[in-house]
Amino acid sequence: MEKSAWYIKLIKQLLLLLTFFYIQSCEQTPKEKTSPNVLMISIDDLNDWIGVLGVHPDIKTPHLDRLTNEGILFTNAHCQAPICGPSRASLLSGLRPSTSGVYGQIKDENLRSISALKEIDFLPQYFGNHGYKTLGVGKIFHGHAPEGVFEVSGGRINGFGPKKKFKWHQKGTSTDWGVYPEHDSLMYDYTYAQWAKRELQKKHDRPFFMAVGFIRPHVPWYAPQKWFDQYSAEDIILPNYEPNDLDDLPEIAKEIAFKGMMPTTDWAIKSGEWKNIVQAYLACISFVDHQVGIVLEALENSEYKDNTIVVLWSDHGYEIGEKGSFGKHTLWSESTRVPLIFKFPRANSTQTIHSPVELLDIYPTLIDLTQLPKNPLNEGRSLLPLMQGSNDDRALAITTYGRDNHSLINLTHRYIHYEDGSEELYDLRIDPDERNNLADRIDSGPIKQAMMNRIPKLNVPWSAHSYNTVNEYFKRTSNSK
Repeated sequence: MEKSAWYIKLIKQLLLLLTFFYIQSCEQTPKEKTSPNVLMISIDDLNDWIGVLGVHPDIKTPHLDRLTNEGILFTNAHCQAPICGPSRASLLSGLRPSTSGVYGQIKDENLRSISALKEIDFLPQYFGNHGYKTLGVGKIFHGHAPEGVFEVSGGRINGFGPKKKFKWHQKGTSTDWGVYPEHDSLMYDYTYAQWAKRELQKKHDRPFFMAVGFIRPHVPWYAPQKWFDQYSAEDIILPNYEPNDLDDLPEIAKEIAFKGMMPTTDWAIKSGEWKNIVQAYLACISFVDHQVGIVLEALENSEYKDNTIVVLWSDHGYEIGEKGSFGKHTLWSESTRVPLIFKFPRANSTQTIHSPVELLDIYPTLIDLTQLPKNPLNEGRSLLPLMQGSNDDRALAITTYGRDNHSLINLTHRYIHYEDGSEELYDLRIDPDERNNLADRIDSGPIKQAMMNRIPKLNVPWSAHSYNTVNEYFKRTSNSK
């Protein structure tokens, strides 16, 4: 083995030991003296365009990169649904969409009307029931949170930003892009960051669970001029797009992915707006990265810096023209892959973990990290063994969009199975962009069968309170009126 390779291997082993000893120290010290705080930061509609993931070469996310360089990055994390309502309901309840019936959007106040969620402890509540002070601001669930989830609330979201229209006037979407407003202080996410900063400066008499929910880069892609100035539109690198990419897909795949109110990539190319759209999305990411930095700096300057676990996630990804359109709502990587970062207090145990994991895993992982009793209702798995260096060759992440439509990804393949029996299969080793559907190949049988065996057995009907109006498929199959 070359000297440099040996040295790198040694460093990785030492970092794993640091992580292990930090966790062991929490277990061996009296709980009342060591209960760590939890700072959970969520970001809306952020795909994998962050610096450390290396997907888009232009992106500037210094604060997310720094958090990663001080913590644990999961490079292969996936949401349980490719839109915010069911994704967040799943993460915060610990149940899959196929278990709860929340396949589409849902109002916060209706979550308790769903039979599977009537008695469930949502993640902040679980901590509250075990002695934690719970605080939250911004978009945590679809709007903010059901009544009673947070002991202290900094307020729910009030829309997605200042109302103005520049380029896109289609009904049914907030999609638009442009420089607006003049100052950061006029953006909702600025107020959320400032609220969190003030709370971190206060004296809390109990360990706390604080949730901070940012809404950018959700549309409209508006941000002040200084964030657009970080990116030259004419020099922007565009994502890969193949006009015939959907030709080898079953009809149901195209039905589900259709977003009629959104710009198409062909329109963006013809109109000359694609680079402007990418510039606006990048600007919004850099803006929200800065707000994350305000919160992290406040933590670093607080008395809680050495006793707070940080976890940061996005609720789903976002297509910026790769599959012919802009938006989420699909079962491919652009919509399912998300940033997921953990940081332990007192342990700069930098790790990069490539095993497929789910947002559903955050709930049981935080329970393990804080030494709370396990919640037997959690359908996710704790990521603690992976953090401690174990391998899981059978690891797999599942994304569900509508009843009986499942997308499964492991280290080598993505398999999609639709409710009518249609299929997609991609070999990620040679086709990471998921362009060549192999489902009809004769030799794909064993791979498909192995993946099919992992599809959730329980697929309950749509909840009467969950809806989706994005296209005719969901208007027909969901409870949309």
